[in-house]
This record gives sequence, structure tokens and C-alpha cells, in this order.
Amino acid sequence: MKNKIDQFVISKVREMRIEKQLSQMDLANELGMSVGFIGKIESEKYPSHYNIKHLNELAKILKCSPQDFLPKKPL
Repeated sequence: MKNKIDQFVISKVREMRIEKQLSQMDLANELGMSVGFIGKIESEKYPSHYNIKHLNELAKILKCSPQDFLPKKPL
């Protein structure tokens, strides 16, 4: 089960991915990961989540700041 901060970050990344019209496969290719890994991250069934390195790379891909994935206040 994912904790609240992981769920928040994953939702934010997914929202931004969709806004940029990127599929899970597009994002996986940009990150050099498998589409299955992205699917597991976005699924509530698996404990997989992004780490700081992933967030930095995601910010480059999505053309934003890594801070954009985080809540303004602690959860």
C-alpha cells in the first residue's frame, strides 16, 4: 500500500503526463524504464513509487520543477 505522499506525487505526475498527451509507454521510453514499471507505479495494487532521481528526470521530461510534484503543505 502506498502512503499519502507517494499517492499525491504519483497522481500529480499522472495528471501532468496526461496534460502533455504522453502515454505510459512514452513516459517509460523517456525514462529508460519498462512500461510495466510505470503501470505498477500508477496502480494502487503495487507498492512501487517514484524516487527522487525519478522525479528529477520526470521534471526534465515534463518541463517543470521537481517541486511541482509535491504538496504545498505536509500531508
